[in-house]
Amino acid sequence: MIQNLTLTPAAAKRIAWIAEKQAKPAILRLSVEGGGCSGFQYKFDLADATESDDSVSETDGVKLAVDPISLDLVGGSTVDFVESLGGAAFRVENPNAAAGCGCGSSFGI
Repeated sequence: MIQNLTLTPAAAKRIAWIAEKQAKPAILRLSVEGGGCSGFQYKFDLADATESDDSVSETDGVKLAVDPISLDLVGGSTVDFVESLGGAAFRVENPNAAAGCGCGSSFGI
């Protein structure tokens, strides 16, 4: 069974801020593409709307949308926004990933 996705309050706050600056709805689309140093890579985009077959979770009024194919690879994940000396980025804590890279943007299964 595929578990739901979680969007942390820190990620929701950042998405809301970005969406406001771009005059878009606060909907983050997470998808998975082939590539990256570990085989798959995460892709983040602001969406204008959710699709009928999306899996959608909501935190503090901000939606996280994932298509069914990507959901097979990221089900049960938590999307967070972290700031450190190395920069600021969205991070996916993916329980399905068997391998990852140092940048945190790609993974292997």
